[in-house]
Amino acid sequence: MTSKTTIASTLLITAATAVSGTAMAADYSGGLHDNDSKWLSFNLMHSEDNRLPFRNAQDTYLEMEFGGRSGIVDLYGYVDFFDVLDDSSDDQSEGDNVFAKLAPRFSLDGITGHDLSVGPVQEWYIATVTNIGDNGPAGGLWEHYVGLGSDIDVPWFGTMGLNLTARYVRENYGGPDEGSWDGYMASTDWFKPFYTFGNGDFMAYQGYLDYKFGADTVGSQPGRSSNSLEWFNGIYYHNQRFAIGYGLKIYNNMAFYEDGSEASGVNQDTSGPGHYFSINYMF
Repeated sequence: MTSKTTIASTLLITAATAVSGTAMAADYSGGLHDNDSKWLSFNLMHSEDNRLPFRNAQDTYLEMEFGGRSGIVDLYGYVDFFDVLDDSSDDQSEGDNVFAKLAPRFSLDGITGHDLSVGPVQEWYIATVTNIGDNGPAGGLWEHYVGLGSDIDVPWFGTMGLNLTARYVRENYGGPDEGSWDGYMASTDWFKPFYTFGNGDFMAYQGYLDYKFGADTVGSQPGRSSNSLEWFNGIYYHNQRFAIGYGLKIYNNMAFYEDGSEASGVNQDTSGPGHYFSINYMF
């Protein structure tokens, strides 16, 4: 654990300081809760070519997405409910029902009471992520990530999150990495309004990139990979209550299954584009 988080911290500092520009420090002058906020969105989504292992899934699902800030805690999360229309032609019909992601980060600036900003880095965090999937006949998914996070100031994009974490596997459908530390994840996310209409509505480029690597335990198995990529690029129209958008998602070795391998009994198609269509209602 110690060596992995040390490596993660070193790599993250290197990546963050490589970005040009000087950032604004986190401002706690009005008190620890001066920057508090919260938001909630219900999203009706349809996916095409979601490159899951063993199949390319098409699914219409409901997503409850939420986030905000309370004191030292910066939170993002969502819960997906698959086959929400109970459609027998949906690829998730009679399959997994729920997937959840919880990603709280804990501000080191807030915890220490000191301005730790440097160069483009506005604020530092202890970053965590927990992914939880259904527990069916093949088992379930329950994996944790912990490491160092930051908010960085990037030209044109503005503030982006940048985190580097080590991966601990509690459950992984009976995989060989269960009960062990196996790999790392470098992740970033962004939300960039790029055109505003006269009535205040706007267009935004929003998305995230999760790159998992160094998962040598699972990667040593036939047909598996030690790295995996998910890169989501969304163009959304926003007004005060609704958003509608399209997302192009690029996959590579989804869920550590090697693209093109037949070692699992099927020819895995886990790399390439997927497509997402979304209508969101914001509370």
